[in-house]
Amino acid sequence: MSVFESTHPLVKHKVSLLRHHDISVKSFRELTQELSVLLTVEATQHFSLVTKPLTCWSGEISAPTLADKQPTLVPILRAGLGMLEGALTILPCAKVSVVGLQRNEESLEPESYYQNIVNDIAERTAIIIDPMLATGGTALATIDLLKASGCQHIIAVFLVAAPEGIDALQSAHSDVDLIIATVDEKLNEQGYILPGLGDAGDKIFGTL
Repeated sequence: MSVFESTHPLVKHKVSLLRHHDISVKSFRELTQELSVLLTVEATQHFSLVTKPLTCWSGEISAPTLADKQPTLVPILRAGLGMLEGALTILPCAKVSVVGLQRNEESLEPESYYQNIVNDIAERTAIIIDPMLATGGTALATIDLLKASGCQHIIAVFLVAAPEGIDALQSAHSDVDLIIATVDEKLNEQGYILPGLGDAGDKIFGTL
């Protein structure tokens, strides 16, 4: 597993703005989308290219184009939807697969309540998008689901991650690459990331 924490100054700056305790819903949404654009560029930097003939204004040339099918973006409901528009800005032709997970209050394990995954997932890279990687339970369940559906290559993109969540993913799925805006200090006793962002889903959807 490759764990890439962005060092881009704009990424660090925008994450800091997200942390403000009195941030508005509008600002939180906009910053989340802007960070999604920047991180999607990072997530796609190693995509393969092939050279193909192209008719240019100046005549026939050979030009690099993506070698494989466009990836499928996989927002995890509900907070992941806040990153989708930004990711689609960079990958407007990407297919979108959606995964909905909720915690079983008895087992405390994530359970799928909705999934709609593209039928040719085995031929595409899946890019999971979710603002927070805390314990890793939701991300692990999503990766398991994608692999069970035939996906061969998975990248996971997060705005903020706790070391505990990174360790959980590294232990279970060493073949999945992580792209993270910033790695925070730790989880508290309730499983919230410190210093973190608070509840990203509530802040994106205005349900505080």
